[in-house]
Amino acid sequence: MSKRKLLGVAGIVVLVTAMSGPANAEETTDLPVTWQITDVSPTDLAQLYNDGYDIARYADDTAIVVGTDDVADQLRADGYSPVFNDTIYKDLDPISVSEDTYYGGYHTVDAHEAHLNQVAADYPDLATVYDIGDSWLKTQGDGGHDILAICLTKKADGDCELSPDSAKPRFSVIAQIHAREVATGEVAWKWIDKLVEGYETDTEITELMDTTEMWVVPIANPDGVDIVASGGNSPILHRKNANDSYGSCTGVDLNRNSSFAWGDDSTNPCAETYQGPSAASEPEVSALENWLRDIHPDQRDDAEDAPAPDDARDVFISLHSYGEYIIVPWGFTDTTAPNDAKLRELGAAMSEHNGYFVGTNDDTVGYGTSGTTDDMAYGELGVASFTFEMGGGGWGSCSGFLPEYSCIDSELWPINEGALMVAAQSAAGPYA
Repeated sequence: MSKRKLLGVAGIVVLVTAMSGPANAEETTDLPVTWQITDVSPTDLAQLYNDGYDIARYADDTAIVVGTDDVADQLRADGYSPVFNDTIYKDLDPISVSEDTYYGGYHTVDAHEAHLNQVAADYPDLATVYDIGDSWLKTQGDGGHDILAICLTKKADGDCELSPDSAKPRFSVIAQIHAREVATGEVAWKWIDKLVEGYETDTEITELMDTTEMWVVPIANPDGVDIVASGGNSPILHRKNANDSYGSCTGVDLNRNSSFAWGDDSTNPCAETYQGPSAASEPEVSALENWLRDIHPDQRDDAEDAPAPDDARDVFISLHSYGEYIIVPWGFTDTTAPNDAKLRELGAAMSEHNGYFVGTNDDTVGYGTSGTTDDMAYGELGVASFTFEMGGGGWGSCSGFLPEYSCIDSELWPINEGALMVAAQSAAGPYA
């Protein structure tokens, strides 16, 4: 099977029209859709990634590829037989874009920043906002954003400080490290509101806020989200950050750039999984890693087979889409993580709420990943770490990277609300 270089597929594609209604296998479109190809071995998959194809999912030797008809033609030239899988852009009724939203209701970076600051102003005894670092564009003096984290708890002396020596256990969440995974930031928004609005009105929330610190970075890749949102009701399918200094295509995959177990993903700047020129080369990754070190104690030896102790505390979740999975370490190797049984046990408790399949990368998405945030949080610090792949993997309005905004309230938040509660309530002893 021939494999030829596919340049530019991973670059920014500006889209100007939302697709109305489902496509079918016969029609043609200038908008990207998803295509299914079969008989794809893990070796083939790695080549597809490195050639710049945009792989949305992979399982059972079947890959789902994002692209226009031109990409389908390129797949055919490479020896595959692509079949239409699903639309990406869903019906929007009503179509609405305000100053603070896009694609029917998703919030812009500016709206997320204003939300965090408003929560801190409205609930000063429950919330503290921190600037934990800068986006790439801000480091260049070209706009960009601060990366903001919020700490939520009923504050006592010493709470919500950037120190790993906290009196309370901690549960941390990040969202939209992959910019186009738009539902994740909205779930983080709703998680924040649930905690502050439920204090003293909901017994379970009150107990949690009295005993545990919840930390949230709702937009981990703000420059990338700006690119996505600039498409309005036709969001731009941009995954990476906005760093344009490494080649003809824009961005580094921030979830392949972590300093822990970095270096086994794509070296092609046009690949969606481009790992960057060196570990933690991107300011967003440095900010996230330093923040995780600031709020979580180091509880694990460096050896790959060294378990976190049974009395280790804290839980971390990285929210992604899509696939209906709860993924446990390791990602960078198929060797079982030393705390595998307990990680799966906690994953199963969360899955009772969202119904997601629990397993490692090999068990779920079917391929390895290096330089990921969850492997770093577990591998370096011993924090019980998970990736949620939220959203349907099949066909329909709530599937894919760009589900209808109504799906947040109808599906994605309701099933993940309880899963996040389980994670937070386990922060004192996730391995116990």
